[in-house]
Amino acid sequence: MSESGDHLQGLAWRLRSIVGEENVLEDEPMSRHTSFQIGGPTDLYVIPEDVEELRDVLAACREAGVPHFVLGRGSDLLVSDEGYRGVIVAMAEGLVNVSVDGTQMTCQAGVTLKEAAEMACELGLSGLEFACGIPGSIGGACFMNAGAYGGSMSDVLASVRVVMPDGSLATIPAGELALGYRTSRIRTDDLVVVSATFDLEPQDPARIRATMDDLTHRREEKQPLELPSAGSTFKRPEGHFAGKLIMDAGLQGWRSGGAEVSTKHAGFVVNVGDATAADVHAVIEHVQDEVMRQFGVRLEPEVLFLG
Repeated sequence: MSESGDHLQGLAWRLRSIVGEENVLEDEPMSRHTSFQIGGPTDLYVIPEDVEELRDVLAACREAGVPHFVLGRGSDLLVSDEGYRGVIVAMAEGLVNVSVDGTQMTCQAGVTLKEAAEMACELGLSGLEFACGIPGSIGGACFMNAGAYGGSMSDVLASVRVVMPDGSLATIPAGELALGYRTSRIRTDDLVVVSATFDLEPQDPARIRATMDDLTHRREEKQPLELPSAGSTFKRPEGHFAGKLIMDAGLQGWRSGGAEVSTKHAGFVVNVGDATAADVHAVIEHVQDEVMRQFGVRLEPEVLFLG
C-alpha cells in the first residue's frame, strides 16, 4: 500500500467489515476506472453495495481523517500518474437499482445515463433522450448538471436523495440544487448522490427511439468515440465555442506524448496511445495558453483533476 502504516491499515480493516473483503481493493490502478484509461493507484478502492454501506464507508473515512473521493463512471476525470492517496468510493458497481412510479423514474447513483435513457424509452417515457450518449452515471450527471444537444439534467430532475456532509440522508428538490452550467449544490456543498428522481412525459416509444438514434448518429459522426477521452475537455466560454476557438488557433492534432487534440473534434483531448496524466495536462495547458494568446479567451477545463 502506497501510504502504508497502522492508520490506513486500520481503516482498511474497518472498511472490509462494512462492505466485505472482496469489496476493498488495495493499490487499485485508476486507469481501470476512468474513460481516459489513465491514472495511478489509489490506496483503497471500496465498493459499497447499498445506501447504508455507503453511509458507513463515508463515516469511517471521515472519522479516520483519510481523504476520500466518490467515483461514478470516471468519465469526466483525470487521475494523476501518481494515483490518489486515500479512498476511492466506487458507486457504479453497487448502487444500480431503478424504480418507476407513473411518469416518475428513480435511478440510484451508479446507473449509467445510457441505461436510464434506454429504460425510459422502453417504458414510453420521454425526457432523457439527450442523455443517451453521455458516458457517465446518474450521480455524476447530477453533480455537474450534465447536458448535451440542448437538454440537461435540470430539465427533467425532480429531486435527489443525498448523503449530507454530516452523514444524514436528505431529499432535496431540484429547485433547491442551484443547477447551473456544469455545476450544482451537489458539487459545491460536498453532497453525495444516492439516487435521483426524474419527471418524464408519456410518449410513443418509437418516437423516443428515433430521437435517440438521431442523437447517437450525430455524436458518432462528430466525436472521437473510438479513442479514450473524458468527453468535452473544456467548458463552453461565454459567447464562444471551445472547439471552434481551438480549431481557429490551429491546434487540432497538437500532441504531447500520447495525448492529442482530436483531429475529429477540437473540443476533445484524446488518449492516442499510452498517454499519461502529465501528457494530458501538457496539452490542456498549451491549448489554454494559445487560445488566450490568440483570442484573449480563457478556457476552463470541464475535466475534474484528482490526485
